[in-house]
Amino acid sequence: MGGKRLDHLTEKDHALRTRLLFNDNWLFLPAAAGPERPDADFEPVTLPHTNIIVPHHNFDNRDYQFISTYRKRFPLPQPPDGRRIYVEFDGAMIACAVSLNGHALGDHEGGFTPFSFELTPYLNETGDNLLVVSLDSTERPDIPPYGGVVDYLTFGGIYRDVWLRYVDPCEITDVFVQPQNVLGSDLKLGFDIRLVNRHPESFTGRMRIAVADAQGRHLARYESGFQINANDSVSVNGHFDYSDFAAPIALWSLDNPVLYHLEVGIARESGDVLRPLDGVRVRFGFREAVFRQDGGFYLNGQRVKLFGLNRHQTYPYIGAAAPARLQRRDADIIKYELGCNIVRTSHYPQSPHFLDRCDEIGLLVFEEIPGWQHIGDDDWQGISLRDVEAMIVRDRNHPSIVLWGVRINESWDNAAFYTRTNDLARRLDPTRQTGGVRFFMESEFLEDVFTFNDFSNDVREPLHTPHLVTEFNGHMFPTKSWDGEDRQLEHALRHARIQNKQMGMERVAGAIGWCAFDYNTHAEFGSGDRICYHGVMDIFRLPKFAAYFYGSQIAPQQRVVLRAATFWTMGDRSEGGIDPLVIFSNCDEVEVYTGDKLFGRFQPDRETYPHLPHPPFTVRGLGLLWGGRDFEDLRLLGYLDGQIVAEQRMAAGGLPDSLLLTLDDTELRADGADMTRLAFRIVDKYGNRLPYTNQVVSLELDGPAELIGDNPFAIMGGQAALYVKARHEPGKVTIRAVTPRLPPAQVALEIK
Repeated sequence: MGGKRLDHLTEKDHALRTRLLFNDNWLFLPAAAGPERPDADFEPVTLPHTNIIVPHHNFDNRDYQFISTYRKRFPLPQPPDGRRIYVEFDGAMIACAVSLNGHALGDHEGGFTPFSFELTPYLNETGDNLLVVSLDSTERPDIPPYGGVVDYLTFGGIYRDVWLRYVDPCEITDVFVQPQNVLGSDLKLGFDIRLVNRHPESFTGRMRIAVADAQGRHLARYESGFQINANDSVSVNGHFDYSDFAAPIALWSLDNPVLYHLEVGIARESGDVLRPLDGVRVRFGFREAVFRQDGGFYLNGQRVKLFGLNRHQTYPYIGAAAPARLQRRDADIIKYELGCNIVRTSHYPQSPHFLDRCDEIGLLVFEEIPGWQHIGDDDWQGISLRDVEAMIVRDRNHPSIVLWGVRINESWDNAAFYTRTNDLARRLDPTRQTGGVRFFMESEFLEDVFTFNDFSNDVREPLHTPHLVTEFNGHMFPTKSWDGEDRQLEHALRHARIQNKQMGMERVAGAIGWCAFDYNTHAEFGSGDRICYHGVMDIFRLPKFAAYFYGSQIAPQQRVVLRAATFWTMGDRSEGGIDPLVIFSNCDEVEVYTGDKLFGRFQPDRETYPHLPHPPFTVRGLGLLWGGRDFEDLRLLGYLDGQIVAEQRMAAGGLPDSLLLTLDDTELRADGADMTRLAFRIVDKYGNRLPYTNQVVSLELDGPAELIGDNPFAIMGGQAALYVKARHEPGKVTIRAVTPRLPPAQVALEIK
């Protein structure tokens, strides 16, 4: 690309563009409403917002299927100054019509991808404006994922962020950053920048591009001219060479997810004067991610066995309307608590906040389009193709994303449709491969990676490579956190066996289990309370035994894990006793004590699990029998390199000792939307949850926040959670919990 190289950028990158969060001061009515309906009939709300708060289980999906109305009255927060103004929705479920000051702006169908409308022609620049969103949250068969049965809920509401964007009539509409040849001396950083000129005249401009590191230091700079016609668009393509960078480039990896920014600014030439027009800043990483024909997945040239779980974006009580903090927390849980290196966004594009966090912590992502088994008519397929484009254009600069899912999950073959989705994906992003999740091995293979839901309780030998297992277990063995020990242990061991086997298969790239968290579903699926108990954690993101298995695969240098897969009761297993005792740990050795008596020192069970980084410990012959009198407290000591690094104790009595109340965060933002999880557990004297307690826990809160969830809560499985939601005022918050026969518990946080 020709042009003049500069020692520094002489114009602000963000010259005239302003993007403001537009979540405050909305009004909500759970009904259709015309302009004559008074504001007094509406409820003040802050986005993200669910159209109804539901119990965590035992509710009907028809409860959220209604038409609602959102209003927002607002003066312009800034004068236009010649700029155009747009409203941008990150997501609203599932179809809407939007108007401003009585003028229709347009419609949008589909709940998982962003959309926007221009406000400029109908704005009152000096007075109030009225923005109205009529939102249809019914499960419409003409809009993906509906048309057939669907094993998840879509809930309702404007459940993601809304933004107000000011921009010059000549604006940057897209920046696609493309690192190339990152492992060689001919590294390049390609870029494809799209401009749209809505000015009534043509002009000549200058574009300034810089690569900046996380500290904002410019490592490479470029300037070039461009010409653009009136009411036209143009793409500017080019690249930086390795020699253009002032410092060595660090690669984005699982353990060192280094991020950079591409800063792009455009200005209009007027004689010797440059007038700034627009600027954007896009985050990206240098990395090479590829599935090869030998069956392996390679990140930066190194083979990586993929080890992951699927994630639904929904939460108890609030559906999908989770703010940034909860979205980011899910990524942290999947990487740091569950030890995964990949997550599949089943079965739709997910929150930008979640994906941003995956970039930041080094968690790989397989992202796919909305759907579940059903393929609709031509119009339905047209919406699906639009979803492919919207997903890829929105997310193709995320280094964490390594695969595009361009097939409706578990649908039958449709060569014409899936040829189009694959062709579109490859045109929009030639840097990533495509996958399409199916449930039958003989499926037509149009994608780059054969992504397969394997419910054989084994791992089938691939017919095609690359081959990635995208679901296993799940509905084959649903498990509740209050199920008997036999079932909870077998649930965990099924995950261990499948992950162990795939780890030893050269032609399998990896396996993504179903699933991370329990989730609400339709009556055709799930248990009697309409929850699919398929997660390795419950719906509150609290662990089952299977979560301990996943966590135990973390490198001990990151976090030491030592968890016995037992409730340490004599009569819970079939025929009684605890034989074998299974321990999930990443320690070298574990000592097992009953009372003060050392039973033995044990090594991981590498004979049964030869391919896992950290096999479970299988301890046989404890000699504890049902009805025996020698039943005492369990004590485990974990060793690394001969040193004690972890300990776990479990009480033999099994009686409730205390009510444990914990917060994920001690500070929230006073924005009316920020939330954190408040977990409560009935535990023994060592802090282990007691799964068969069914006591009622009552909570009360003082301060500028509110509790979201079932309160009082009839606890099941010994654990549950609510959410604490900030209001708009700062202050201290105190939460107290009580339950019969145990001392009360209390925690505090601050709203800032």
